[in-house]
Amino acid sequence: MATVAQTVPSPAKSSTPGILLPSYSLWLREIVRFFRQKARVVGVIASPLLFWLLLGSGFAHNFRAGSNETGQSFAFYFPGSVALIVLFTAIFSMMSLIQDRNEGFLLSVLAAPVSRSAIVLGKVLGGTTLAAAQGIVLLVFAPFIGVHLTLETIGLALLITLLMSFELTALGFAIAWPMDSPQAFHAIVNLILLPLWMLSGSLFPANGASGWLRMVMHLNPLTYGVDALRNALFPATPTDFPLAVNLAVTVGFCLLCFAASWAIVNRRTTKPAA
Repeated sequence: MATVAQTVPSPAKSSTPGILLPSYSLWLREIVRFFRQKARVVGVIASPLLFWLLLGSGFAHNFRAGSNETGQSFAFYFPGSVALIVLFTAIFSMMSLIQDRNEGFLLSVLAAPVSRSAIVLGKVLGGTTLAAAQGIVLLVFAPFIGVHLTLETIGLALLITLLMSFELTALGFAIAWPMDSPQAFHAIVNLILLPLWMLSGSLFPANGASGWLRMVMHLNPLTYGVDALRNALFPATPTDFPLAVNLAVTVGFCLLCFAASWAIVNRRTTKPAA
């Protein structure tokens, strides 16, 4: 009897799916839902193409004085353009979190016997995949502005694009989780998106800004992602920080945003007794 009892599997061990399978399921759901919405698929492909058409047409005409000046101009503005595409896609992809809450799907996931960390990881990875894909579409045009692609350049550019997508998606998750309406999400995001991008060194260098504005730009974590992408694509162009510093700050902000999202999701609210 003792031998038979020892061979019976414990129901507690068999009922816990862990974190990887639920995270993968939520990630896959984001990807499948994306491909089912044809308008979003067209937007991912058409937005970088339209942005590149406007960017290339405008700057190619304005900086025709010499090849060196043109190259420096594109070296400055192109990484910021990639960051802009990634920024909007990553943060606004987290509107699906509000939609899941309103449709009742999020409640069913919270009631399931899975860790809440799986919700954060699955949703953030889903938004990261979509944002990085749109940024990579724009990176395809890098050779047309004089970028000499090597395995190191391609690897660094992909890594930096993924890191920026991850940190911005995690930031969008932290903003969207307490929200219960898309209007409130838009109101908060509009206060963050444009200042975050405009003060990232995408439009003007930090060295040419005033003292207080330069300090704000140095405190902006997106500054280091844009500067790292400039390091990778245009190594001969002077940048504000070395590549190692840019990567370290970007990775640190990825961890910070993910930790903030995890803390918000796992926070327990208790109501006072009547």
